[in-house]
Amino acid sequence: MKKYIIYIAILVGGLLLGYVFFGTSNEGNSSTVEISESTESQMWTCSMHPQIMQPEPADCPICGMDLIPAESGAEGLAANEIKMTENAMALANIQTTIVGNTSDSEENSLLLSGKIMPNEEGNAVQASYFEGRIEKLNINFTGEEVRKGQLLATIYAPALVAAQQELLTAASMKESQPALYKAVRNKLKLWKLSESQIDKIEASGKVQENFPIYATVSGTVSEKMAEEGDYVKQGQPIVKVSNLSTVWAMFDAYENQISQLKEGQKITVITNAYPSKEFEATISFIDPSLNTQSRTVSVRAILNNKEGLFKPGMFVTSKVQMSRSNEKQSNISIPASAVLWTGKRSLVYVKTNPSEPIFEMREVGLGAKQGDMYIILDGLKNGEEVVTNGTFTVDAAAQLQGKKSMMNSSGQEKIDPKNHLAEIERQEVPLKFQNQLKMVFDNYMVIEKALVNDNSETPKTAANELLKSIKNVDMTLVNDEPGHSHWMLLEKELRRSASAISKTSDIKEQRDHFSSLSAHLINAIKTFGINKKVYVDYCPMVNEDSGAFWLSTEKEILNPYYGASMLRCGEISDEIE
Repeated sequence: MKKYIIYIAILVGGLLLGYVFFGTSNEGNSSTVEISESTESQMWTCSMHPQIMQPEPADCPICGMDLIPAESGAEGLAANEIKMTENAMALANIQTTIVGNTSDSEENSLLLSGKIMPNEEGNAVQASYFEGRIEKLNINFTGEEVRKGQLLATIYAPALVAAQQELLTAASMKESQPALYKAVRNKLKLWKLSESQIDKIEASGKVQENFPIYATVSGTVSEKMAEEGDYVKQGQPIVKVSNLSTVWAMFDAYENQISQLKEGQKITVITNAYPSKEFEATISFIDPSLNTQSRTVSVRAILNNKEGLFKPGMFVTSKVQMSRSNEKQSNISIPASAVLWTGKRSLVYVKTNPSEPIFEMREVGLGAKQGDMYIILDGLKNGEEVVTNGTFTVDAAAQLQGKKSMMNSSGQEKIDPKNHLAEIERQEVPLKFQNQLKMVFDNYMVIEKALVNDNSETPKTAANELLKSIKNVDMTLVNDEPGHSHWMLLEKELRRSASAISKTSDIKEQRDHFSSLSAHLINAIKTFGINKKVYVDYCPMVNEDSGAFWLSTEKEILNPYYGASMLRCGEISDEIE
């Protein structure tokens, strides 16, 4: 009987186990499928090295830390679209503009900058025609008006004293030796003595010691080249006289503007001295040689200046009406501040959703620059909305989200800090410009070291010094037009970030703006250089794991975004020679 009870118990137990394993199999399979699908879509990354992306949990191959689940992509965004937060938009003061066709009036003109110069065709140098000492100089100052025939100076000339004695001797023998007499008179004429002066000497029978020099042209004294009491040689200049009844307006035109200019073309000239007046001029000369340093061509126009309104050295701008091609086409123009330039590509950021801060990078073809506007040959459509302020900040967000950007032409799942500057091409600029930019860098390093030491007071004063250094950078030293516009855009962003740092003692706000300051200065130094080797450091944990860069002169990592709390967090991502 006991044996049967054991058999029954085994049977019941078997039925219960069968129910547990097989009765719930459908539910188990469903759960397994869900977990499997979830696992297949989940990617894993490293909090310290976000470029690492793996389909399953493991250790980071760089630092050995455990990988963490990566954030899933934003819903509804295209492959190269990015979405920014409202806070980031406000912090960077990001502004957009709807682009449109160029008009037939204002925007269909080319603006050139230049300055007024004396008309060299009206310049004259008054020289001494004989050797001697200036006894009296009747020109008192530069800018003095002189008239033709006016006495300029009186000179004691020993050679003329001897020549006069020869004249008096020859005059007593002119009947017997007329050829000698004539030769002596001609000799005096070569020293610019007039017939009446020679006759006066001959009639008086006395030698004259001091001789006058008269102005041969009317005009304005532009330079005194000798002083009273000086001993001058024959042919040595005494004063330079400029006739300012007409003046030259000299402009610099970039290579991509030359095709719009030709000799005989009418232009309108505007000056700050008379902002409400427009003056008509004609292009009289276009330099056949290109200045290889500035990559510009000199363009000259003649201005009527009988009223004396134009002063040499005065800055002027010219408006040149551009010719349209015979093809019926309407070009799109955008503000120069919207364009990012890498040396290889010209880029803009388009707002793809009018109601949300969603942007996409677009490569564009640049045409001629008209004032503060660029003609867009391709890449944009009429009515599209582009970022015109805070463009670098939008690009930085695209970089960190692994989308197409200024530094990354193809796009990848996460930014690779080792290659984030690969797309920027070095532009050749004078050493003087690099030294000026280095002064900006030196002030930047003062801010950085203060933040490393958790000091919030020093950055305020250092930021003000940095603003002064930016002001001292001579942008005219930048060689060509895209580089010139690129620096102007960088300068604007550098000023904005530095100004924000100078106005707050909140170290968190200072570090937020320091991130933007660093991004723009890295771009500037990569583009133009500072004649010094620097390191670009990167920390992936800044800005809620979005990451941020900074510049350093040392290989040792000293993190300005965390200070003492995480001083060694980060890595060297690039070296700029």
